[in-house]
Amino acid sequence: MASTADKVAVVTGANRGIGLEVARELARAGFKVVLTCRDESKGKKVQSQLLSEGLNVDVRAVDVTESGSIRDLDLYLRKKYGRLDVLVNNAGIMLDHFEDGQPVMSIIDCDLTEVRKTMETNVYGAISVIKELLPLMKENHYGRIVNVSSGLGQMSEMGAGYAGYRLSKAALNALTCMVADELTSENIIVNACCPGWVRTDMGGKHAARSVEEGADTIVWLCQAQDGSPSGKLFRDREEQPW
Repeated sequence: MASTADKVAVVTGANRGIGLEVARELARAGFKVVLTCRDESKGKKVQSQLLSEGLNVDVRAVDVTESGSIRDLDLYLRKKYGRLDVLVNNAGIMLDHFEDGQPVMSIIDCDLTEVRKTMETNVYGAISVIKELLPLMKENHYGRIVNVSSGLGQMSEMGAGYAGYRLSKAALNALTCMVADELTSENIIVNACCPGWVRTDMGGKHAARSVEEGADTIVWLCQAQDGSPSGKLFRDREEQPW
């Protein structure tokens, strides 16, 4: 098994918020981190910021809704590193409408165009990245996949509002279970994580948690030991009901 210093981690949507903090903490832990985002200029700016902190991360422009973009990432990883050990599917959007500061409560009133766009990034994007990069993990008989989900997608606590986001995260949870079940003999552990309500551009300044708190369980799952639980949902390092 490769040491942490030899392991390569890809974090999607990592130019800000939770993704950036996950990339930062994985780099601190010794991983070779490939930070991806749609806008390369934003990625380079973050790269300079992390370099000033003594952290040298790689940056690639990737749009998870474009198959060619993901394929280019796979070719780059194969050529430069020859391996992929950790994948954090963090790229995500929330487009649900608000009225008077509150989410529209009725699923009947939701904008289906925006629901479809949300699913394209939050679900189909994750599927596309896994499909393209999984063979590289299999070649080395090792992998950790962490899908960044949300309590808003838990069926056990499902409610109204945030229609597109809730649907997408519930589907991402299902994807987690499906991929984990298919990889039980591959030493590739697949889990989902709810980071909680975090102070990011998406979560807002009044959110209860810092990005460090939101990233903690994700980084922990990235370093799961062989034989650890797979196909589960975690929050604060504790398994949660779906």
